[in-house]
Order: sequence, then structure tokens, then C-alpha cells
Amino acid sequence: MSKRDFYEVLGVGRDANERDIKKAYKRLAMKYHPDRNPGDDTAADKFKEVKTAYEILTDPQKKAAYDQYGHAAFEQGGMGGGGGGFGGGADFSDIFGDVFGDIFGGGGRRGGGQHRAQRGADLRYNMELTLEEAVRGCTKEIRVPTLVNCDTCEGSGAKKGSSPTTCGTCHGAGQVQMRQGFFAVQQTCPHCHGRGKIISDPCGKCHGQGRVQETKTLSVKIPAGVDTGDRIRLTGEGEAGEFGAPAGDLYVQVHVQKHAIFERDGNNLYCEVPVSFTMAALGGEVEVPTLDGRVSLKVPTETQTGRMFRMRGKGVKSVRGGAVGDLICKLVVETPVNLSSRQKELLQEFENTLAGSDAKKHKPRSEGFFDGVKKFFDDLTG
Repeated sequence: MSKRDFYEVLGVGRDANERDIKKAYKRLAMKYHPDRNPGDDTAADKFKEVKTAYEILTDPQKKAAYDQYGHAAFEQGGMGGGGGGFGGGADFSDIFGDVFGDIFGGGGRRGGGQHRAQRGADLRYNMELTLEEAVRGCTKEIRVPTLVNCDTCEGSGAKKGSSPTTCGTCHGAGQVQMRQGFFAVQQTCPHCHGRGKIISDPCGKCHGQGRVQETKTLSVKIPAGVDTGDRIRLTGEGEAGEFGAPAGDLYVQVHVQKHAIFERDGNNLYCEVPVSFTMAALGGEVEVPTLDGRVSLKVPTETQTGRMFRMRGKGVKSVRGGAVGDLICKLVVETPVNLSSRQKELLQEFENTLAGSDAKKHKPRSEGFFDGVKKFFDDLTG
């Protein structure tokens, strides 16, 4: 269930009446409905969130509990509202049935007055991967606590050898109608609580709920090239639905851990390669790590710190396809430390040889920088 404030989700105030709530729901449901946003997971999630908020705030009992306790009222062991809003089988008849059905008795959401058990809630699992696992792909075993169909009663909620009976009050519709003049007001059946069935002899294991809490062990195949923010959908691995209704889905949310050497940006990898002052000045070769092993990088003479080198095809191939990225190496000139007296003398002698009229030739960036500083202050005082 979404943790956002339900009034905020619908864009109404806490003093909004039922008419304002229905009006807001109709507008948002039509905007985010999956049929109008094919392939858009964000719109689908918003549709589910809006639907959940509407179902809670238009049910007087659930609304009162939410106003007093917030989302805690619908956590596991609460009023049982925890995942019902995440059923994904709604169509446009759901929208108009929810908005107008209880006024005109249309019953669009119930499929012509017939009760429909709620689809199971979707679940989310956060998975941490190393960069190597994300780039190459792997198979991970996970344990997910969820609601599964009771194996004793096979999800019916009734004791073995018995079965639920049709509710005599609503005759299996899950709703009853009260006529007020020209209008027929439709409400949830108070006898079966909208289920359409009565369990007179409940199962001893699930106590008539048809579902029990259990931890499932699943094997998840991670495709090569996934990155932080990617989501893997396991259809039917969410919570079991009510009384034999379809199960929800499990979404595995990927997060790639920070790497000691590489930083990923899209399909490219970046890393810093330290080189000595001597190598930067005279040139040479340095070994550079890649995800496929070590390669040799040729360092030209007079290389300045911060220079970038591109190693094509040494990056990542995205899970979405396309060309393999590159490895971008940034050379960092390393300043010597813990020098002996003799080393310091040699460096000072070397520095002295750079002084004189041709100093700019040896220090192009330094001289250019200080010339720019001088001009900046001259302009300020001019």
C-alpha cells in the first residue's frame, strides 16, 4: 500500500465530501489508466495508488480508521485493507462503476452485481548487486515473506470437506441496495462483508481467510547490463489473491553497490589512473584494470593531470541493447611523498632549471593562470 497521504494522492482536502472525492478519482483514474498509457509503469503505479486512496476514502468504516490511525490501520493484522488497492485487473468500467455504481446501482465494478474477489497485492524486493554482477548478469536466490494460498483448504477458507455457501442476504452479489425514492443506493453487504459467500465452518489453519503468512524462496535471474533503478517483474509471485483470486506480482528493485575502482554512467565506465610525475613528463605505459582483465595504456610525453583517455568497448552493454560502452580513464599525476633530503635537493635543482626567460615554455598552464589572475585584478582596480 502507498505510504503517501490518501488525500494528497487524490488532491483533495481532509474536509472533502464524497462527491469531491469521486470527482477527483474519476479525473485521475482516466488520466493514469493503463489502457491510456500502455507500457508506462509509472502511470500504472499511480493508477493503483489513486484507486487504493479512493477505495479507502469512500468506505465510511475504512475512512474513519484512516483518519484516526493513518496507514497503520491497514498494515498486516489491521483492517485487512493492505494491498486491495493494488489489484491490476481494472478497466474503464471500474472507473465509472466506482464513481456512479453506488448511486445508480450500476454495479460496474462487480461485473453486473457479481462479487469478484480481490487480486493479491504486488510486492517489492530491494536487491543489492555488485557492479560485476550487474554487468555480467547472475542468478540470485531470495526469500520473500508473503501471503500464500492455504494448502489445507486450497484457498477457500472453509474447513476441509466443507465449502462456503452463498450469502442469503445479498445472494452472492456482495452488495445490497437500499431504495430512496427514485434512487437505489448500493452498499457492501453487512452480512458477508462484500465476499458474497459465508464460511460457517472455517479452516483451522487460516481461520477462514484462505491465505497464510509464509516465506517463499525464489530464484531470480538478473539479466546482464542492469543498473540502479531497473525493476524486474516476477508475474504471480506477489501475495495470493482472496479466495482463489489471481496472485499479485513481485517487483525486484535493483541497486548497484558503489565500486572501489569504477564508476558507471549509462553504458560507460570511469576510473582514475594514478601515474608518477616522471611518467607524465617522459611518457610510458601503465596497466589499467577493466572488467575483462588488465590492458596497457600508452601515456604520451608531457601529459597533464586530468587528461582523459577513452578505451572503446571496455564499458557496459545495456540490458536494453545497443552498443557496448567505453572505459574512460582519467590520468592523475601523483605527487611524491616522504622524500629524502637528497630527493628534495634533486627536485629543487630541477625546479631551478625551469626558471628564467623560457619558464612559460615549461609551465604553460601555470603561467597562463597567473597571467589571468593579474588581468582580473587589473580590471578591478582600473
